[in-house]
Amino acid sequence: MNGSESFKIIPYTLEIPTSTALEFIDITDNIEILIKDTKISNGSVIVFSKHTTSAIVIQEDEPFLIQDFKSFLENLAPAAGQYKHNDFEHRTVHMHDDECPNGHSHCQQLLLGTSETIPIINGDMVLGKWQRIFMVELDGLKAKQIDFREVVVQIMGQ
Repeated sequence: MNGSESFKIIPYTLEIPTSTALEFIDITDNIEILIKDTKISNGSVIVFSKHTTSAIVIQEDEPFLIQDFKSFLENLAPAAGQYKHNDFEHRTVHMHDDECPNGHSHCQQLLLGTSETIPIINGDMVLGKWQRIFMVELDGLKAKQIDFREVVVQIMGQ
């Protein structure tokens, strides 16, 4: 790094509207715009969901594949399954007035994860030909209660 280039860390928060469970929302273009605004040439971007019932994943945006993902997640952790988290008569931790039965969405999020880190080289994210960044809404009841999910994007580099 020469004297004219300084290392920067620039945080953003995206508000992503959601409407239903198992919704894959492509946020790649939003992140590309933020990277261009920073003028960072080389570094990385971290994309992080602030919620335990939504996830961040990198995948292909192909409609039948998205349907396969939804079926896969529903089969592994079905909404109609039995979850101790949903037993409001016995559960006493992290309860609030508008609590909804969402044990399945927490289990699905555990499989997918909270964040992704993508390299930035020459001002562009280094994604494969078919790779896109998705915010995945896993909790349909929560999506109906709130207007959006928060995704933190931290862009670092020079």
